[in-house]
Amino acid sequence: MKYIDEYRDASLARPLIAEIAKRVTRHWVLMEICGGQTHTLMRYGIDEVLPAQVELVHGPGCPVCVTPLEVIDKALAIASMPNVTLVSYGDMLRVPGSHSDLFHVKANGGDVRVAYSPMEALRIARANPTRQVVFLGIGFETTAPANAMAVWQAAREGLKNFSMLVSQVLVPPALRMLLESPQHRVQGFIAPGHVCTVMGLQEYVDLSRDFHVPVVVGGFEPVDLLEAISMLVAQLEEGRAEVENQYARSVAREGNRPAQQIMAKVFEVCDRKWRGIGVIPRSGLKLREEFSAFDAEKVFDVAAQDTDEPAECISALVLQGLKKPPDCPAFGERCTPENPLGAPMVSSEGACAAYYQYRRHH
Repeated sequence: MKYIDEYRDASLARPLIAEIAKRVTRHWVLMEICGGQTHTLMRYGIDEVLPAQVELVHGPGCPVCVTPLEVIDKALAIASMPNVTLVSYGDMLRVPGSHSDLFHVKANGGDVRVAYSPMEALRIARANPTRQVVFLGIGFETTAPANAMAVWQAAREGLKNFSMLVSQVLVPPALRMLLESPQHRVQGFIAPGHVCTVMGLQEYVDLSRDFHVPVVVGGFEPVDLLEAISMLVAQLEEGRAEVENQYARSVAREGNRPAQQIMAKVFEVCDRKWRGIGVIPRSGLKLREEFSAFDAEKVFDVAAQDTDEPAECISALVLQGLKKPPDCPAFGERCTPENPLGAPMVSSEGACAAYYQYRRHH
């Protein structure tokens, strides 16, 4: 199949649904990791047409959702400074910090701009040499190569007015944390295709071996996800625990080597706090010392106090697959996209936003 419409073709989806129903004999709990996959599942009603024995829960694969409050508060502090331009992906503007969000900073006169690439922030820095330009560099392994390239290019050009507030996180350590928890329910994973496009399969082979759990790398369209679910159910019913690649049109076993190389050149692995979950060892990336001149936390010497999610928000449990958005007593009432308690309600990849948008309120 070459065209996107084929991956949304109902005539291809129906046999996959029938195959899953024919094969499943017991209850299985599967987790899709990526928030983009969550939105596809909700948008096309895949969760509603699967056999009752197949339960889908949602993982921590929404980069906006796991960016900690402290980083948001640092971004708010930097964006409020005079002579500073803060550049961010659009999703981040609505994410609540401890007391405000970037939309309010912008409304109060802060120079906050939306970009689709860190290279746009470089362009703004070149065009405004008297202003400090800060890019809010969040995301998983998917965004890390472009963010690394932006810093590398800034160093190459000797840009003195560009820096990055880094909150890069890594998927496999978070999955390891979930699987080590005595509360975990997940019996099979749909791994994020875009992350694996960059990083390849080996880290998931290690997870599958260590925890005897099947993993299928999946794409983002309905037929992709139904095929991935069918492959997981087949493994579970047969007692296998392997890594399979449904998204072979994009993912190579070794990943994207040039992307990995620029990441390794600019970043190094570090412990990282995940919003609502806490610190996960070796689950993040930070700038190497030779690029410290481009580290916004050092350039602006911003400090933030440890802060907690609103007590009513259960986003941490949602991100770990222990609860679903409608289990939250505030969902759709005291927590809406217009007045969110937590990031999963405002991100375009957030599970709460998906349930709200596609009316899974009950």
